[in-house]
Amino acid sequence: MNRKVTFILLISLVFTSQAIFAQQEIPEMDLTLPLFYSVPYFAVTVPGEEAYIPEGIRNNEFYLESLRLTKLAHDTYEIGDYDASAGFAQEAIRFAQLSDEFVAVQLIAEAKRLVDWADKNNIANQYPIDYKEGKFYYDSSVEFHSVEDWNEAISSATKSISIFAALETGRIITTGTGMPKQYTVRTWAKERDCLWNISGYSWVYGDSSKWKVLYEANKSKMPDPSNPDLIEPGMVLDIPSIKGETREGMWRP
Repeated sequence: MNRKVTFILLISLVFTSQAIFAQQEIPEMDLTLPLFYSVPYFAVTVPGEEAYIPEGIRNNEFYLESLRLTKLAHDTYEIGDYDASAGFAQEAIRFAQLSDEFVAVQLIAEAKRLVDWADKNNIANQYPIDYKEGKFYYDSSVEFHSVEDWNEAISSATKSISIFAALETGRIITTGTGMPKQYTVRTWAKERDCLWNISGYSWVYGDSSKWKVLYEANKSKMPDPSNPDLIEPGMVLDIPSIKGETREGMWRP
């Protein structure tokens, strides 16, 4: 195959593997890295949103080196040294793949920490739906890692972190009892809040069919007490206990 064509194919692979990150010029650097990069705190998340991957993990040294090599591949291509350019491109791909593996390992480690935290704090009983989903994504991330599918491992671990981090950091409730007593209605356009959906939240009843319980407890404060579909953002709904569960405090978005 023509060396120029070979280079173009290689460099297109480099761009594909780096598409998730913005490109930047960086200097040559030492690539001595620890086998485990401990990140004890991932940015606080809210239900339905994925965890933010810290910059120190996203822009790790493997990734930065792949950018440096990509630039060298471009520069040597511009001066017509196609053999050197192809070599730099191949190395850029290798380091981009090492970066993906590195990111996957760090995220799986954080997801494992959160699963251990959840097991220690009996989250499976307090929030069975959330726990089951978070654990499913963690197990999936480990399985994808075992077959070196780094993209899927990263995606699954990130989803697991999003679920458990929201529980661990108190973004779902304001007290340590496990269940809030009140909820402030959010918008339909963004959060799709209605009595049906609110009742389905794991920290309310985990069962949308229980919406009538919320309706009966709160209809006196609704704009039209005869219309359970009409709730307004900012309304504070009381959440009655239905199974003897202890509730206190306000749910905090």
